[in-house]
Amino acid sequence: MAASSAGNHPEPTSFVFSSSADADSPRKMLLTADQHRHCSEALSFFKEKLQNSPNQITTEFAQLQANRIRPSEMARSCTVALDGVNLSKNRYTDILPCHFFTFSSKLVIFIYSKTSFNYLFIYLYFCISVDKNRVVLNQCKDYRPSARGYINASLITTTSLERVSPFIATQGPMPHTYEDFWEMVIQYRCPVIVMLTRLVDNYKVMVKCGDYFQAEDGPRDFGNICIVTKWIQSTDTSLVLRNLEVNYKESEEPPMSVLHIQYPEWPDHGVPQDTIAVREILKIIYRFPPNLGPIVVHCRLSSCPLLQCIGRTGTYCTIQNTIQRILVGDMTALNIANTVSVFRSQRIGMVQTMDQYLFCYKAIIDELEDLISDFNNETNSKGYVLASVDFLKL
Repeated sequence: MAASSAGNHPEPTSFVFSSSADADSPRKMLLTADQHRHCSEALSFFKEKLQNSPNQITTEFAQLQANRIRPSEMARSCTVALDGVNLSKNRYTDILPCHFFTFSSKLVIFIYSKTSFNYLFIYLYFCISVDKNRVVLNQCKDYRPSARGYINASLITTTSLERVSPFIATQGPMPHTYEDFWEMVIQYRCPVIVMLTRLVDNYKVMVKCGDYFQAEDGPRDFGNICIVTKWIQSTDTSLVLRNLEVNYKESEEPPMSVLHIQYPEWPDHGVPQDTIAVREILKIIYRFPPNLGPIVVHCRLSSCPLLQCIGRTGTYCTIQNTIQRILVGDMTALNIANTVSVFRSQRIGMVQTMDQYLFCYKAIIDELEDLISDFNNETNSKGYVLASVDFLKL
């Protein structure tokens, strides 16, 4: 069954950054005593596992790979994505031309490589929306009834707890899907978009993602939807933050405020050298109540597994989801393999490589250490102030 429309949920309260200064210096999250206990327990568990049982982590990922969805299963689970009317909305590979066939009950891509003059068969087991939890757009457009409200995007969650943010994992928008993308953001009341790529490569030759968000020179229209940039801010960790206002052109309702966070420095091959920028995204998102709406996360257009790019979305979602669940006392979050497995059951290709899987562990450990350190510093500061006051009373 397709995921229910956001229109069936109560509309959340609006939340905006009043200025770029708010985003420039994200406030630290101060833990409660219970949260400190949960974080300390989790930190001890993860550090012991990383330091003393690295082979267990390798085995976990190998098991995940062995159990990933197979092409024949995908053909049964992703029927809407693979409907002929929707194929153009899925960006499978940068190698052209591509043709789609079913062969011995297995779905494959049939690719002619101009460079090697060889025919390649690559199983399509990545970056497609599973029917049961796909995002469904309202069928308000003439072309949507036959497309069944399709957009290549999936609702991602591990828990029904209101204090843990759900996600919408999607592909980098293409020009002919820009309007659908923004319609999704409005319909599902998404307060934040996390973009884990740049628009073009360093040589400005290869397009990595469609430009669906830049509106610095004035309002920008996408069909019946208009976006306006209110402010733009860069951080020391190379994040680019934009506060966007989004609305239907003829709407009399106030525009919806969306924070767009772009992390352009995530490398095409491998993972970032450190976890600082990824965790800065976390610290910004801490300020958004989870019940506002799903956090949209996407990386680049290409879905070629050799480029290790589509796993970025799953990597980020795993890090944020694990931290949030620990903070609310859900210690099942310590099972990262299960989290990734659940994500993969909701969207194919979440966390693609061992490097990405290990990066999840490292980022979670670093963030837990930060949270605990901030708590200890705050506690010590309060203790010093109280001791000083007591001394003055003597």
